[in-house]
Amino acid sequence: MLSLLYQEGPSTKGIFRRSGSAKTFKELKEKLDAGSEVDLARESIFVTASLFKDFLRNIPGSILSSQLCDKWVSVLDQGNHEEKIKSIQRLIEHLPRANVVLLRYIFGVLHVIEMQSEENQMNAFNLAVCIAPSLLWPPVSSTPDIESEFIKKISSLVQFLIENCCRIFGDEITSLFGEI
Repeated sequence: MLSLLYQEGPSTKGIFRRSGSAKTFKELKEKLDAGSEVDLARESIFVTASLFKDFLRNIPGSILSSQLCDKWVSVLDQGNHEEKIKSIQRLIEHLPRANVVLLRYIFGVLHVIEMQSEENQMNAFNLAVCIAPSLLWPPVSSTPDIESEFIKKISSLVQFLIENCCRIFGDEITSLFGEI
């Protein structure tokens, strides 16, 4: 999924914003959940993007770890730009290695999409609004007002992560997919 999003996302207007066919999404999700082979290259990239966001939403405790939720939410409230980057890097060190590897690939994809935002209309802000709710959620349910405020903070965090991904994850993030 990430490879397809890396290849097609930068040239696809509204990637992660538009959703594909609900019927196709449901059928493909059932096949994937059953462990069946699926050729996503033959499907709409919007269905692939929806499947990927669904995959992220189903990671137990979220990819950024709901246990670290308060720390993630407050990271942008502290210090200058450099201190925020250092705080994020320290938080990343507390995540399981598999989460960190996946995050690097995710932000590699988001970075390459954002670099083509003139064409696809998906700048860091737009990408963050679309993907942030799939990356972190609070460990307990809350009121709609608290949830709305939380989503705004997480979207700002994800926007910061996209805009600074090379500093946070390293410059090699731009070449994780090699020459596809």
